[in-house]
Amino acid sequence: MSVPAPAVPALPVTFRPTATRTVLLSVGTVMFVVISAIGLVLEQLSTGERLSFILTALLFFGVLALLSRPKVVADDTGVTVVNLTRTRRLEWAEILRVNLRPGDPWVFLDLSDGSSLPVLGIQPGVAKAHAIRDARALRDLTESRAARDRD
Repeated sequence: MSVPAPAVPALPVTFRPTATRTVLLSVGTVMFVVISAIGLVLEQLSTGERLSFILTALLFFGVLALLSRPKVVADDTGVTVVNLTRTRRLEWAEILRVNLRPGDPWVFLDLSDGSSLPVLGIQPGVAKAHAIRDARALRDLTESRAARDRD
């Protein structure tokens, strides 16, 4: 008895750590509101000091927003990996393997040039089952594209 092949997701598809993103943006928003409110409520502060509270709150929010940025977008022509500060576009043929080993903080892509690319858009930290499901889907897409390109 053969096991049916898993369904390959329809393209385009976006993978991102939704729970982590939600937590980071929520905490960032709350921090921004609280720090700004404190800066505005304290009567003994000068205008410059109030602005420094707001700018500090904005800086904290910006860092948390940057940490919530990672994602992976797969479409017909390839994969776009968006990490913290860099975005890299890969053709399907460039991806040899999708790895998520026990203890890995995120997925790694083995590339045809011999390098490995971290993919922070799929990370098992907060939602392990979701990350494993996304890693398998990306692996299945990569394998199906490689098989299609060989034919």
